[in-house]
Amino acid sequence: MLDFAIFAVTFVIILVGAVLYLYPSSRSASGIPGLNPTEEKDGNIQDIVNQGSLHEFLACLHGQFGPVASFWFGGRPVVSLGSVDQLRQHINPNRTTDSFETMLKSLLGYRSGMGGGATEAVMRKKLYESAVNNTLKENFPLLLKLVEELVGKWKSFPKDQHTPLCAHLLGLAMKAVTQLALGDRFQNDAEVIGFRKNHEAIWSEIGKGYLDGSMEKSSIRKEHYESALAEMETVLMSVAKDRKGQRSQTAFVDALLQSNLTDRQVMEDSMVFTLAGCVITANLCIWAVHFLSTSEEVQEKLHQELEDVLGSEPVSLDKIPQLRYFQQVLNETVRTAKLTPIAAQLQENEGKVDQHIIPKEVSYSPLPYLVPLLSTSHYSASKSFSLLGFSGSQACPELRFAYTVATVVLSTVVRQLKLHQVKGQVVEARSELVSTPKDDTWITVSKRS
Repeated sequence: MLDFAIFAVTFVIILVGAVLYLYPSSRSASGIPGLNPTEEKDGNIQDIVNQGSLHEFLACLHGQFGPVASFWFGGRPVVSLGSVDQLRQHINPNRTTDSFETMLKSLLGYRSGMGGGATEAVMRKKLYESAVNNTLKENFPLLLKLVEELVGKWKSFPKDQHTPLCAHLLGLAMKAVTQLALGDRFQNDAEVIGFRKNHEAIWSEIGKGYLDGSMEKSSIRKEHYESALAEMETVLMSVAKDRKGQRSQTAFVDALLQSNLTDRQVMEDSMVFTLAGCVITANLCIWAVHFLSTSEEVQEKLHQELEDVLGSEPVSLDKIPQLRYFQQVLNETVRTAKLTPIAAQLQENEGKVDQHIIPKEVSYSPLPYLVPLLSTSHYSASKSFSLLGFSGSQACPELRFAYTVATVVLSTVVRQLKLHQVKGQVVEARSELVSTPKDDTWITVSKRS
């Protein structure tokens, strides 16, 4: 049967790994076999570069050292779990943290929230969960409006007109993330354009150049990056100052301002959420719409679920959990497109994998490519994703935000339009911190009768 399972196979890698950070002071990675750091500062980053990608590096690592192996990411010792058996031994879903946030802060040179221990990690996670939930609840009508505007534009296109997914859905993500996270200041298109310019300058370096160190070799690129980062920080500090003390608490930043975080911490957390939120939201929507265009059958199943759950009513925040097939489609999109490179869980007690002891308050990160090994069906992966920490309350805040936006996008699109592939188009992925198409991806649309 022709469905997502066909194209999913082309994305699945043989290796499945899980990453967990050990104490930075440990030089032996708790005695787990693996690589010593090639360089004191960069660890095994150059080895990763030489292999071509983190996934290829991990495949080689496990081929050499077995299913439990260690390496160094910068100054951090890391252990990778390369099989489901080892992962099951170590799963402890009691506490979670977001090592994607940790990675971004490290790349940006930020220190807030780093090394605060398990208690601080739990408190910050609860703060983020509350901020995301409140933001979506207070701004859901605005999100619907933004999506309806885009779909209305697509609906006006002639049947054979090519629609550029990357350009349009990145634009939607920028508008949605800035307005919902930072407030009504970004209803001004000029503010969004300025944000997008700086966002692209920053992400182009930390998204692809963080491994090869090429920015350090180019004074022009480094100056451009530092200028964009400084300008973005100034804007975020200004937003926080303007919204501090106001009565309406509707944006993500408002929840941060109501906490005991310092002004600098608010700015840094806003930076991480908006940087990652835009990229993850845009690419989840891009890949999901692209994949849908390859399968009329899946589009029809989604349309039928909308009829069964919503009838003629618009999608609402309280109804989204009932759209289970939508959830499965998005889970499969995340897995096949490799959208979440790292999302860690923090265990409360000391753990053990085979004969290896993993210290307490150490995080581990199962990659989503494990899901097909835990589930016999590509579309019955919801429980596995929840177990492994890639959906629901376990997901990083940026991904949970993206799931909601993507559900609104897909529900609005499939209710009004049919999506079609552009014949002869070859879509290739570019592996960065978040997988994205190498070039803009095109579809055509027709009105649903």
